[in-house]
Amino acid sequence: MNLEFKKDLTSNWFKILQDSICENIKKLEKNKIQFKSTSWKRNLKKDEGGGEYRILQNGRIFEKVGVNYSKVYGLFPKQFKKNILGAKRDPRFWASGISVVMHMKNPHMPAMHFNTRYICTTQNWFGGGMDVTPSKIDINEKKEFHNILKNMCDRHNKNYYKRYKKWCDEYFYLPHRKEQRGIGGIFFDYKKKNFMDDFKFVRDVGVTFQYIFNNIISKKIKKKWTLKDKEIQYIKRGRYAEFNLLYDRGTKFGLQTGGNTEGILMSLPPIAKWK
Repeated sequence: MNLEFKKDLTSNWFKILQDSICENIKKLEKNKIQFKSTSWKRNLKKDEGGGEYRILQNGRIFEKVGVNYSKVYGLFPKQFKKNILGAKRDPRFWASGISVVMHMKNPHMPAMHFNTRYICTTQNWFGGGMDVTPSKIDINEKKEFHNILKNMCDRHNKNYYKRYKKWCDEYFYLPHRKEQRGIGGIFFDYKKKNFMDDFKFVRDVGVTFQYIFNNIISKKIKKKWTLKDKEIQYIKRGRYAEFNLLYDRGTKFGLQTGGNTEGILMSLPPIAKWK
């Protein structure tokens, strides 16, 4: 299997998943509100790929949700290539991926994040993961979320869940506040041992995320909330914004490789507060 075939296979999957998730979200919103879609190019003067980000706002369930697809290629900036696996000696790269961030209207529903990607330099690898950030901890929701993730991981490798959960806990952490961003999930990077095995796992992560957000929404869609609950959510969103702007690898990667700024920052909540 040559590299170009692998690129086509992965980028096509990410695009299919983007369409599927958006259709799913529109059905949850009873098709009363539509996504605003924006296509972009990495370089207007020459072909270096691009992408499409879709944002839906002010729905009955989603206060803001962004679903971003990209396929870009070219050269890493000199100051950035030393930080990327396989790019130190050769700055050429190709990358494709999908990212989803959900900020809910109902503060009893957690913010949810998912992304997967395939990056090619002189080495080629998958990365990604998902995590959940509630305003208030729901023990049953947390337990079920992690059980679903463990079962999914175990289908591929019995060691994945423990390893990727630990990686997620360490990654989604705000050092300046000494606190976790949410209740964790899984996070992985540099998966390059076996392409087909890794690709099957990445597909399963995407399908499982779709199952998880439908499951959480169905259980909490009718739960009543107060203005006090909403204020707590706004404060928690402030923490979410701090992490994405200060520490998130995807944000840094996108901004430093000529990605679309609005698409990259679609992860930020529509309203956040700080005390």
